[in-house]
Amino acid sequence: MEASILDFERSWWADDQPKDAAIADRFALTVAEYYELLNTLIDSDEALEHDQMVVRRLRRMRDRRRRERFDEIADGSSS
Repeated sequence: MEASILDFERSWWADDQPKDAAIADRFALTVAEYYELLNTLIDSDEALEHDQMVVRRLRRMRDRRRRERFDEIADGSSS
């Protein structure tokens, strides 16, 4: 399943249905379960070997979201 998740991340946007519906149809997972699995998966060496470009892109996106959340928290605590 791990390789199919990475393959899905490479091309889900070309599908006709919304991503959350495609996740449910293809993997029989909730969106929360899918993203929990994906976040664990992209930290593995096997995932990086399978598709470096997708894994690095997903890691960058995750890191950017974390920084943005941290910045929001830091900005909110200084008021």
